[in-house]
Amino acid sequence: MEFKISKELIQELEQLIQNKNDQQLEVLLNDMHHADIAEILDELDFNEATYIFKVLDSEKTAEILLELEDDLRENILSRLSAKEIAEELDELETNDAADIIAELSKDLKAEVISELQDVEHAKDIVDLLRYDEDTAGGIMHKELVKVNENWNVLTCVKEMRIQAENISRVHSIYVVDDEDRLKGRLSLKDLLTTSSRTPINDVYIRKLNSVKVDTEDVEVARIMQKYDLEAIPVVDEMGRLVGRITIDDIVDVIKDEADEDYQLAAGISQDVEADDSIFEHTKARLPWLVLALLGGFISVKVLGLFEGAMLEHGNLFFFTPLIAAMAGNVGVQSSAIIVQGLANNTLSGSLFNRLVKEVSLSLLNGVILATILFLGSHLLLNVEIIIGVIVTIALISVIIIASLIGTFIPLLLDKFGIDPALATGPFITTSNDICGILIYFSIAKMILGF
Repeated sequence: MEFKISKELIQELEQLIQNKNDQQLEVLLNDMHHADIAEILDELDFNEATYIFKVLDSEKTAEILLELEDDLRENILSRLSAKEIAEELDELETNDAADIIAELSKDLKAEVISELQDVEHAKDIVDLLRYDEDTAGGIMHKELVKVNENWNVLTCVKEMRIQAENISRVHSIYVVDDEDRLKGRLSLKDLLTTSSRTPINDVYIRKLNSVKVDTEDVEVARIMQKYDLEAIPVVDEMGRLVGRITIDDIVDVIKDEADEDYQLAAGISQDVEADDSIFEHTKARLPWLVLALLGGFISVKVLGLFEGAMLEHGNLFFFTPLIAAMAGNVGVQSSAIIVQGLANNTLSGSLFNRLVKEVSLSLLNGVILATILFLGSHLLLNVEIIIGVIVTIALISVIIIASLIGTFIPLLLDKFGIDPALATGPFITTSNDICGILIYFSIAKMILGF
């Protein structure tokens, strides 16, 4: 059952902290999952959270540290000495420790690394800090199990026992040569069912997916998703095995990418969270709001060009929001499908075929919606037949054009290396609003002759 924070639990913890009852605090929290404790600390004030963090042992708090909100983790780390931070990092796997060290100031970073007790652990962390955080090297673990292709089964089992002591989960057993170049993987089943004197070279699996250290993390996620992998090895430019990426790391990548795309689609140009400052939110939101405002000015200017038509045929004006809204909605739908296809690498066929398909789909949708609109405007709103015909033709035209824009723009952005998720936000909504209004009144002008 999922843990739920109760008001009574928070009150009990606050009372224990006030009374400095450290022993009871440990008894109450030690059996809880570290993710649940992190949620509790987020509910307490900063001083109370720091107090609990210092009461618990490093083996527990190290995992809690990873689950905390960024601001709270930064505040707690600011209260710890370099030695205390190093004690936390000694309990973590290399990639998690590297992520936390990367958040520290330059001077504190060097001091913490010098305080790490495990020299090999420190070397691995420093090695990971060389890689960009959005690459395979930046998210990989250094902890893994590897065996030499020249060993026999008995030697492999002995070495694996030693290596596995420092690893929380063993997903795969990798096979390397004398130069540490990745050669393949070893099946645990084959290892258990093969004679102890059999050379590993006779039984290991040579076909193996791997990624290079500079591969983008989203590409790693795509490969692991495509081949349903729980872990994937990482190699350097020489093909040497340097780390592995596990599914839990990829889940974080997918979540971060989805959050970023969602914010871009909503017209937020920077990564922000609900608790960030007003200034940070303003920087993230304002650029696209300015764009929407400029788009609004252009829409007003377009409407001004047809002021005489609206004075003479007032009913035309009342359908303007409908036409603009439909243009925006259709454009967002079309672009969302294309953006999703680009993200999942599932788009197939030529651009021409894709556009033909969108025109056919939008024509069908347009005819159905236009028929509903014509009947509704005539029977319910008592609109003149000629106005109904204008709105109907305009709606079909707008839907076709909007779907083409929604299809073409994300493909164009992707071609120039710009995140196509931008095409599902205010950019495409605003552009389709303007196009919709212009098409609507142009058709009205052609039919009515004003």
